[in-house]
Amino acid sequence: MFIDTHTHLFLAEFNSDRDEAINRAFTAGVHKMFLPNVDRKTISTMLEIAASYPGKIYPMMGLHPTSVKENYKEELKFVEEWFSREKFYAVGETGIDLYWDKTHLDEQKDSFIQQIKIAKNYNLPLVIHSRESFDEIFGIFDHELTGNEKGIFHAFTGTYEQAKKIFDYGFLIGIGGIITFKNSGLDLVIEKTGADHIVLETDAPYLAPVPYRGKRNEPAYIIYTAQKIADLLGMQVQEIERITTANASNIFRLQNSES
Repeated sequence: MFIDTHTHLFLAEFNSDRDEAINRAFTAGVHKMFLPNVDRKTISTMLEIAASYPGKIYPMMGLHPTSVKENYKEELKFVEEWFSREKFYAVGETGIDLYWDKTHLDEQKDSFIQQIKIAKNYNLPLVIHSRESFDEIFGIFDHELTGNEKGIFHAFTGTYEQAKKIFDYGFLIGIGGIITFKNSGLDLVIEKTGADHIVLETDAPYLAPVPYRGKRNEPAYIIYTAQKIADLLGMQVQEIERITTANASNIFRLQNSES
């Protein structure tokens, strides 16, 4: 059983065949999928999908850094109110993005800090967007973390040294289709880190792996990422499946929530 720890099935790219894509994932052996919220516009569709597939698809709640604007405090209040209304499995997708726009960096930092506090309050893992922002996130971690927090740096594309630092904080890295891209450099990192601190993700509909690069991604394609990791580490794909599924089940506390 594979777990896709990060997939945006609620986006418009899946409007024409969402159930079909989900069933293709099940057929491919992806039996559980986690949905990271973006902002208030994505909540209703996300919750509808999760409710339609209980025990298979799980929602998170957070405010994506690229959705952080001048009104972010109002948006965060809206996000936090949802935790008293529904069960969520992580705070996310949160973090800092310095690739698209640096205009609201201070707001992004504060938004991230506030969502770390929400995660602490509800004893939930953090799912972190860290595009070109590792130094900023590590700086916040050094001030905010107590050592008990857990989470995932989603769509990891950093260096081996950055991966090691993430592991030292007690966090995991999410690996997706980028590892199949030629010259991504991520293969060299994973050869050093091994599989013990990674989880699998697609980030669908984005970042489809080879041989689907450039097309819409979907959870069924996670097998290509798993196979690439297995090849890099000289392991059987079933072993990558076992390790990453155990890591994901642990980080999202599936055993406790489903017992």
